[in-house]
Amino acid sequence: MKSKTYSYGKQNIDRDDIESVVEVLKSDWLTQGPTINEFEKALADKFGSRYAAACANGTAGLHLIALGLGWSKGDLIVTTPITFLASANCAIYAGANVDFADIDERSYTIDPEKLEDKIKYYRAKNIHVKAVVAVDYAGHPCDWEALKNLKEKYGFQLINDFCHAPGAEYKNDYHYAVNYADAVNMSFHPVKHFTTGEGGAVLSNDREFIDRVKILRTHGATKDPRILEKNDGPWYYEMHEVGFNYRITDFQCALGISQLKKLDSFINERRKIAAYYDEFFKNDDRFITPIVNENSKHAYHLYPLQIKFEELGISKKEFFDKMKEKNIFLQVHYIPVHLQPFYKKRFGFKEGDFPEAELFYKREVSIPIYPGLNEEDLEYITGSIVGALDSMK
Repeated sequence: MKSKTYSYGKQNIDRDDIESVVEVLKSDWLTQGPTINEFEKALADKFGSRYAAACANGTAGLHLIALGLGWSKGDLIVTTPITFLASANCAIYAGANVDFADIDERSYTIDPEKLEDKIKYYRAKNIHVKAVVAVDYAGHPCDWEALKNLKEKYGFQLINDFCHAPGAEYKNDYHYAVNYADAVNMSFHPVKHFTTGEGGAVLSNDREFIDRVKILRTHGATKDPRILEKNDGPWYYEMHEVGFNYRITDFQCALGISQLKKLDSFINERRKIAAYYDEFFKNDDRFITPIVNENSKHAYHLYPLQIKFEELGISKKEFFDKMKEKNIFLQVHYIPVHLQPFYKKRFGFKEGDFPEAELFYKREVSIPIYPGLNEEDLEYITGSIVGALDSMK
């Protein structure tokens, strides 16, 4: 058995990254220092936003977006069922209600036609959709033109949960995320395209919104003279609303700055791995490989391979066990959020509500895709997948 182990994702840290962090560790600032501002500027420059606010993680970023956009009790937020819990939970944090629109079977992102059907359903009940959280799942951009048209038609806020997609392009636009959405959320968890360890950021072209996000990430406290009701001296601060401790450290941002410089090379490696998988699996009708729309360039945070377990009469769990024996640790992205016990109990969702998402969940397997995998690794991974299925006939 091959001694090397594989997971669906993995960080790539080199000497430059380590030296960048050590330099900050030797400085006077570990947190709330100048490197945070440097990282925010680098993010804004890279992704084309006027402003950026770095924070503790991607979940914190979504919560800050919810608060910054004024979500509150009784508001209705719609997102996709195929996403991490945080894309829906952020609405719950703000006291809002949650519903979903099913996915498009090609891109696995929220389907604009099904979203409009959902909006019309609620309008017939005199309920206004406050916001839509659209997720660029696996690194494939949503149909942002259609989503923006719906936003203008029905007047909701539009959020890009962009955690999977740094480096993607939509209609030849690298900066599409901030050009279509009111707010953009990012995550820098180790399995993402570049990492700060834990960390996240909110991007926007709206200064007033970002200023509010920055106050809310620091307990709601501010020293901004434009906001203060009085000023007793340089130590003085005020809290006008409750915030949270969602700050990020300088040494994390040092790692982020170093990693961000390598994003393009990381994306190129991921695309080469995806091309290898596409070619390997394309003529085997047991598999469905990801489709990339003509107007998009995929960033491949994930390679979501669908295996027709139900047609093959094979147990997905047993397949995972077989792969584990080969030191290949797969993952599934995601269990549809509406099938989580909390959402079933709170909102009455049930199996069958979003059939495309549910079928996708039954078939989807996230196989290893990250910089550093060589051709020998890919041969081993693909050979193990086919071998496991063959052995289970």
